Amino acid sequence: MTRFFSRSAFGSSSRGLTAALALGAAATVAAPVLAEVPPARAWEIGPIIKGRNYSVGMPLQPEDTREGITFDIPNIRERYGHVHYVTFDPGSLRGARSITMRYRVDAAPGTRFVPQESTEEQAYMSLFFQRRGDSWNAKGPYEHFRWYSPSDRKIPLRAGTHTVTIPLGGDWISVYGKPSSQNPEAFRAALAQAARIGFTFGSDSGRGHGVYATGRASFTLLDFEIE
Repeated sequence: MTRFFSRSAFGSSSRGLTAALALGAAATVAAPVLAEVPPARAWEIGPIIKGRNYSVGMPLQPEDTREGITFDIPNIRERYGHVHYVTFDPGSLRGARSITMRYRVDAAPGTRFVPQESTEEQAYMSLFFQRRGDSWNAKGPYEHFRWYSPSDRKIPLRAGTHTVTIPLGGDWISVYGKPSSQNPEAFRAALAQAARIGFTFGSDSGRGHGVYATGRASFTLLDFEIE
């Protein structure tokens, strides 16, 4: 199963869809093989829990560009805020083997990225997926509804264009940092019943607890592939 989301790979939506259907018909799985990066309206900058958006000072969705989707990272020089989760609904991830994303971070010279909750720590980005029906309280079975990329695959947030591929067979970590190898059944259930996928910003102390910048900065998602 391969679902490749790349706005630059296809010129227009109609060409992208035609390619997806043609390749999907030849594949042995029902899911589309190719598609463009989901438009900005499909994404959510959050999370939104009980009506509260934890990405303070952020719009609800990113903006569409010819390259993909983009948003500004809040900076302390211009306005208060921080970005936490950027996700969309992929449907089931049953049988998926890896996630690859290519992205670009543009930042003014000297800009640093700071975890809003633990300002002394390194700012990281994590790949992320979430099981449908999560209560967000991390109690009981809900401890294993959210999964973040493995501890040995942390992604420092820095300027430039980057590509990261993370296998879904590795030791992804749950809300309290427990590896998926400790509860493989819960991990497989979360994949099969996935409701959100994307990336988060934070630190070792909290993978999705938010980041801000010390100067002007933006994030652009160029490609997103689920294989």
